[in-house]
Amino acid sequence: MEDPVLIQLVHSWDEEDIAGLYRAGGWWKEEYRVEDIRHLIRGSFAFAVASERKTGAAVGMGRVLSDGVSDGYIQDLIVLPAFRKRGIGSRIVEALVERCNECGLTWISLIAQPGTAQFYTPLGFEVMKGHIPLIYRGGE
Repeated sequence: MEDPVLIQLVHSWDEEDIAGLYRAGGWWKEEYRVEDIRHLIRGSFAFAVASERKTGAAVGMGRVLSDGVSDGYIQDLIVLPAFRKRGIGSRIVEALVERCNECGLTWISLIAQPGTAQFYTPLGFEVMKGHIPLIYRGGE
């Protein structure tokens, strides 16, 4: 039986589909422009899309930011709520990690939301004890 969801690394995708995933994740801001999605995809080291074979619609995504030499950072992993608990998120992460490994990246990391470590640990990730993620807020 053919898998109803296809995971693929892409260089472009329907911008509205991807913006919809960002909205579903709560990461879209009103000042963002949908037409900038193409630059976001092209500027990523790897961009994975999970699409429903029947409709072709994107139901999940994830991407890697990288220098292409040593470090890769997975971010923006989202699967639409109706498609969760089917292994789609794991398959997206596996595709991204495989791409990083193929290119010889030796440091693959991510910042996970609290309470999600149990999703990532079976995929080979571990909590970095003693490290604190930080975000720049303007230094004021």
